[in-house]
Amino acid sequence: MRRHGPHYRVPFRRRREGRTDYRKRLQLLRGDAPRAVVRKTNAGVIVQVCAYSDRGDRVLAGAVAQELRKLGWTGSTGNLPAAYLTGYLAGKRAAAKGVTAAVLDLGRQHPTKGGRLYAVLKGLLDAGVAIPHDEGVLPDPQRVQGAHLGGDAAQRFAATKSKVEAG
Repeated sequence: MRRHGPHYRVPFRRRREGRTDYRKRLQLLRGDAPRAVVRKTNAGVIVQVCAYSDRGDRVLAGAVAQELRKLGWTGSTGNLPAAYLTGYLAGKRAAAKGVTAAVLDLGRQHPTKGGRLYAVLKGLLDAGVAIPHDEGVLPDPQRVQGAHLGGDAAQRFAATKSKVEAG
């Protein structure tokens, strides 16, 4: 493959950086359903429910894992229970805005069965947003509640979830 010359077409910047798969994005946009965009960082997850617009995607609702601190979450924001709670918070906000269904957009991330990305999916589902999925990829309910972390993680999870439900 030639990488120079008059007929070489330079790929889009976000494609060169490995940040956007434009074929997958086009398939998601053609569905006309809002997208539940999940991005994972070392310190947590970012969840946004977006709708396509000619002028750029409109964010209908969203949540960042660090917002859980305001709700009393004292544990790490980069673990599985925090990912579930972030998805649950974003799902509650989306449901309040009238979003009833969406499609999951994981971008160029490689999901693992039972991992943080699917914990966010479970949170969105429990909040009332219908998203097509396979039940086999969702994490175990014990891990979602933080039983694998030990200590009082399960109690902190329950307390934070009740605060999210309260509004």
